[in-house]
Amino acid sequence: MFTQIKTVLKNSNATLLQDAVGAGALVVMMLVALHIPGLA
Repeated sequence: MFTQIKTVLKNSNATLLQDAVGAGALVVMMLVALHIPGLA
């Protein structure tokens, strides 16, 4: 099982990086959206 996980991680490095960047962007957008009402 551990070797399968290592293989998946090795083969999908670029995709994992893109997913992490996308998740970070979603977090930033959510934080901004939650703070907008407090600015008005």
